[in-house]
Amino acid sequence: MSGLAVCVFCASSLRIAEHHVALAAEVGTELARRGHTLVSGGGSISSMGAVARAARAGGARTIGVIPKALLELEVNDKDADELIVTPDMNTRKAEMERRADAYIVLPGGLGTMEELFEVWSGRNLGLHDKPIAILDPTGLYAPLKTLGDHLYEEGFVRAKAYDAIAWASTVDEAFAAVEGTVRPLEPAPDEVLESEP
Repeated sequence: MSGLAVCVFCASSLRIAEHHVALAAEVGTELARRGHTLVSGGGSISSMGAVARAARAGGARTIGVIPKALLELEVNDKDADELIVTPDMNTRKAEMERRADAYIVLPGGLGTMEELFEVWSGRNLGLHDKPIAILDPTGLYAPLKTLGDHLYEEGFVRAKAYDAIAWASTVDEAFAAVEGTVRPLEPAPDEVLESEP
């Protein structure tokens, strides 16, 4: 398989436990070993910085996409092979999506969740067929799975929404999911609107 451009969504918080940062570094190392390119949020701290540094250390190309406001806070990945500065967060997300062939979601906060929901919704609606893996070895996202089950039971989420993502507990499982064959999801006309079950 030729290398993919793998977009990794992850934390930039300095308050998280070190094992989350170590997981990001492990993902960066494995990404490079498998011959992929990293697309990230262009930050230099916490998990975001760790995944980029580890990917580069392994010889991977790294592309960072950062909004101008964060660049001015001097938290950008100055060592990225390509650093794209966008005018705002929406443009940043659009550029990351344009550059990505696949997504791996690591533990993260509100920004990570927003990114996950955007690509998950897009995949569920058939707007793209890029694979998405949520790498959750410690169960941080277990409440999200529970919420999703509840939303399904209440009729807000269709069962096939879960076909749009893969849950992984190891780095190998996450990469196997994004490197595998992806089945396109094509919603029926009555499923296109997000409010429709």
